[in-house]
Amino acid sequence: MNYEDKKIVGIIATNVEASVALNVIGHLAVSIGKYSDEEIMGQKVITDASGVNHLGISRFPFIITKVKAGKLKVAIEKAKENPNILVADYPRDMLETRTDEELVSSISSKDEERLEYMGAVIYGNTKDVDEITGKFQLWRID
Repeated sequence: MNYEDKKIVGIIATNVEASVALNVIGHLAVSIGKYSDEEIMGQKVITDASGVNHLGISRFPFIITKVKAGKLKVAIEKAKENPNILVADYPRDMLETRTDEELVSSISSKDEERLEYMGAVIYGNTKDVDEITGKFQLWRID
């Protein structure tokens, strides 16, 4: 498989501060890594010339973008409609709760339209991912 066949895109809402954005992407990256297919990872362990082992990384590009909150929500909806895309989303509830039990209670008590998304990570075939995120701006600390 070619490294350009699939893609991982992180999406951050433009109103999220940089320090929070890093937390959001970190949590979402763990989730995508856990629930993705086996082919997402490159070599499991890479041993340097000194004999020290280093964990491998994703074999596919992982870029971070930013969009307004409304477009983020639409992107999440589109990604969830495509069975070939894996999507991890980060509602504000994840930031405002402390335990998994509190998080489950908070999210399960709300209808989806009441969730405020701070970010998402989507993974899938490059063509499918680009259809959703292709016009998003690259995220950077201004």
